[in-house]
Amino acid sequence: MIPILILYYSQGGATRDMAKLVARGIASVEGTQPRLRTVPKVSANHEATEPEIPQSGDPYVELADLEECAGLALGSPTRFGNMAAPMKYFLDGTSVLWLKGALIGKPAAVFTSTSSMHGGQESTLLSMMIPLLHHGMLVLGLPYSEPELAATSTGGTPYGASHLAGVMNNKPVSAEEKALCIALGKRLAETAIKLKRGE
Repeated sequence: MIPILILYYSQGGATRDMAKLVARGIASVEGTQPRLRTVPKVSANHEATEPEIPQSGDPYVELADLEECAGLALGSPTRFGNMAAPMKYFLDGTSVLWLKGALIGKPAAVFTSTSSMHGGQESTLLSMMIPLLHHGMLVLGLPYSEPELAATSTGGTPYGASHLAGVMNNKPVSAEEKALCIALGKRLAETAIKLKRGE
């Protein structure tokens, strides 16, 4: 079983819900195993504001999780059209992996949740791709062969899965958004398997 890492940050729970759907898509591909990890909150002066071990939920990511994975799905809520600070803070600390080339050639995908319809879904997804490209990863999107991509009226982009959570963060993931999260996870896992086999 090859591990596929789903690394996310979630404050209101929507991005975590998406991470679980991406994991479901990964689990549907024989030979792959989803590994859910998160990052802790950070303060404005870049200090951790949570205990070293989460009280509940998924464990905090370690650099070894990235090194061991055969593929990566990266998820963050949108903050002014960009990824959230805790995710950026973690990625800024991955230079040791960059120096080793640990992520070169591994497939990656991104997903996000926003509070408003035009709240920066696509720019957030693009911003999350930049460090992955610097690491030499192979970034995957969602092709328009996924029918939900043309049918959705909330989230969903060719750059990755997205969700419109609403200003109060109370809109559940829609049927189309769910299908696209699952499709993204499945595509990531299938690509990881093919790369492992040298196809």
